[in-house]
Amino acid sequence: MASEHPDATGETAPLALKILVAGGFGVGKTTLVGAVSEIKPLRTEELLSEAGQTVDDTDGVDQKVTTTVAMDFGRITIRSGLSLYLFGTPGQDRFWFLWDELSQGALGAVVLADTRRLEDCFPAVDYFEHRHIPFVVAVNCFTGARAYAAPDVSRALDLDQGTPVVLCDARDRDSGKEVLIRLVEYAGRMHTARLLDSVG
Repeated sequence: MASEHPDATGETAPLALKILVAGGFGVGKTTLVGAVSEIKPLRTEELLSEAGQTVDDTDGVDQKVTTTVAMDFGRITIRSGLSLYLFGTPGQDRFWFLWDELSQGALGAVVLADTRRLEDCFPAVDYFEHRHIPFVVAVNCFTGARAYAAPDVSRALDLDQGTPVVLCDARDRDSGKEVLIRLVEYAGRMHTARLLDSVG
């Protein structure tokens, strides 16, 4: 899955993979895309409005003043010939209709989680599980949040066995890159196993 493919001239063509970054409202999706992107990220953020106060749950993210209304977009080169196109999804329920469009052709997804509001990532976990899209759960370790081990988070989310849970700092490029590498490796194994099952 993560190898280069020869083109008609025999040269190896670069491989670009589509990755979604999902999770609840205010969990750090825009921050992660911005931290790892090697290009200036495209952001579709708008100021939170009074009208949205009745539908957006801002408990625990009181300092947040903007929200993604369509998507974030960034790109990172993992190694020569392998780039990831990152699509950050909006976190609020009212924008979930965009997820079906964004998920088309995705290799896999990162589900960002905040242990202070762990229930906020349940919809993203359910979404990818039901569509058989490989994903990893990346626990964004916020300052002041209680620390939990990866197996504890996995049990709390009732994840399928083998679904990776990693701890990260969405503000740190190296930390974000490690999450993405883990996802590519996991998704590659999952897609290979499904391919073998289909021809077996």
